[in-house]
Amino acid sequence: MTDAKAQPERMVQPSNWFALDVDLDPVAEEAVDYALMEAGSLGTETNETAKGNLRITGYFTTTPAREVVRAQLHEALRIYELPSSSVREVSVREVKNRDWLAEWKESWQPVRVGRFVIAPPWAKINDLPDQLIIRIEPGMAFGTGTHETTKLCLTAIEKYFAGGSFLDVGTGTGVLAIAAAKLFPNARIEACDTDAEAIEIAGENAIANEVGDRITFSVGSIDDTTASADVVCANLTADVIAPLLPLLLAATCGRLILSGILDSQVAMLETHLTQHGASLLEIIQDGEWAAMIV
Repeated sequence: MTDAKAQPERMVQPSNWFALDVDLDPVAEEAVDYALMEAGSLGTETNETAKGNLRITGYFTTTPAREVVRAQLHEALRIYELPSSSVREVSVREVKNRDWLAEWKESWQPVRVGRFVIAPPWAKINDLPDQLIIRIEPGMAFGTGTHETTKLCLTAIEKYFAGGSFLDVGTGTGVLAIAAAKLFPNARIEACDTDAEAIEIAGENAIANEVGDRITFSVGSIDDTTASADVVCANLTADVIAPLLPLLLAATCGRLILSGILDSQVAMLETHLTQHGASLLEIIQDGEWAAMIV
């Protein structure tokens, strides 16, 4: 088995690459892939080892800083609620240059979720009636439509957003706000993220999808002054969502979509919701991930 991911907007072609190999239990695949991207990897490749485990290789233009990689692996395993023993071995080697970007582009396939089609700029898509195409330059798994959490949000948006106003908390690449804007062109769409670079990228993606004038992006998070919206979407992680719940609920005057939640964390968040007097309308799942509609 082999699977390659890359960040083409950052991709360069050095004479040699530095490859960081991580041997791991299969259950930690998403966590390790996420950690390597966070550590600065320009692309990853996943292969099955002879012992039936996985090896994820992250490619760097310079020797990766071991302490940075260790910190990101530790944080990712914490988010995914996995033991440190899920990562077996980490090693670095130097490899000859390959055209990783060209190989990766060739293998990348559009993601279809209901009416939405998430595709890279170079993909050819048959324009079908009632189909909403969102062009996103793929990079990290989170936020580009490929990850289960994003697909769950897109499913919930199509089902529960009926126009009016929409707020995307932790917008990342902006794909969810763009989806809402394409679904209802006259709706009031707002999106925020604490990462200024993410907001810049989200704004560029919105312009590329011809909805730049329909979405208001801002750096920061929700607070007591945030205007309420008919649908609020928070595709974060359970440990970030829990303390934000009072503000998220206060900003919602219709439906609140919570995602980035492992199925083992649903009960904990449901308890928090009950404590705040909110009722759970639906849980939708994709693999080990869940989205909660409140």
